[in-house]
Amino acid sequence: MGRPDRLVILTGAGMSAESGIPTFRGAGGLWEGHRVEEVATPKAWEDNAPLVRRFYNERRKHLMACEPNDGHRILARWGAQFDVKIITQNVDDLHERAGSNEVLHLHGELMKSQSLGPSGAIQCMVDWEMKEMDRCPEGYPVRPHIVWFGEEVPMMALAISTVQSADCLLVVGTSLQVYPAAQLAYIAAPGVPIHVVDPSATSLALETAQCWPHGASKGLAMLDAEWFG
Repeated sequence: MGRPDRLVILTGAGMSAESGIPTFRGAGGLWEGHRVEEVATPKAWEDNAPLVRRFYNERRKHLMACEPNDGHRILARWGAQFDVKIITQNVDDLHERAGSNEVLHLHGELMKSQSLGPSGAIQCMVDWEMKEMDRCPEGYPVRPHIVWFGEEVPMMALAISTVQSADCLLVVGTSLQVYPAAQLAYIAAPGVPIHVVDPSATSLALETAQCWPHGASKGLAMLDAEWFG
């Protein structure tokens, strides 16, 4: 089977696990034992902003010490050769650091801050630490640019249209448990081939998919060999 012309890739936590990024929902994935409700909801920010800020500072500091893995690099190489669009549930910047340009972040980006002012303007961060006194260019306080549980997913409409334009859908490193992002795996146009790269690929409810039950780097290397020989 030859490679597709318009490939859309949905990536989750398993995509970055080999780079040392802990999966948020996996065993031991919560930093210092904090529950989601304590660090990843609007109420958490309202109740204890210093804790939430510290939580993301630690994740950002850890991310800056990590590197893209072979899976990230394979996707970046594909993107330089044909039409590849990545939709990621991950908040890290490893796709971009590997060289991918067409990356849509559903759940925000760890290396960016968001103004609490009327504009909600988003800025890149150059360091790992967000401080209480940090302000956006308009003078308002900032928060992590993360889509927290209970918030709308601003990029969802674009993600849906992107998936529906694909002539092949590739799902990598996601358990398809987080909604609404998980629905993207089920809305490809009729007849569009679907590939799933994940150690638990065969247990996911994608009956028509071709499964590659491996970690991201190994599974993508196998798919790369099939497409490019």
